Amino acid sequence: QQRQAEHEHLATYRPLEELLASSDVVTIHTPLSDSSRHLINRDTLALMKPTAVLVNTSRGPVVDEAALYEALTSGRLLAAGLDVWEQEPPDPSNPLLKLPNVVPTPHAAGLAFETWTRRCAGSFENFRRVVAGEEPLRRVV
Repeated sequence: QQRQAEHEHLATYRPLEELLASSDVVTIHTPLSDSSRHLINRDTLALMKPTAVLVNTSRGPVVDEAALYEALTSGRLLAAGLDVWEQEPPDPSNPLLKLPNVVPTPHAAGLAFETWTRRCAGSFENFRRVVAGEEPLRRVV
């Protein structure tokens, strides 16, 4: 099954440790679960190149922020881009926010103008339908 997926997607599966050690940029896209909590920690950060950049747009607790801070301030990691935090919203006193090699974003990186336009149009259409006694496009229960 793995070989078929590799062939279909022109990809090669590698162990996480190998990917971390060989990648210039590591972007995290995983749901938060017991097995992914602090997936990126002192041990996994130590595998990364000192010239590597870590980007987390998945869930904050996937990255151990204390370990990330140590890696960034000791030169073991070049930089990080963080769209999510262990504590949401991040505490303004979070030391990562004070580092020049951290690029924080407001957990809205996926909210482009086009996305907002579609969301607003869908909301207005649902409102119109409900007022007219019709079924909404999507029900939230």
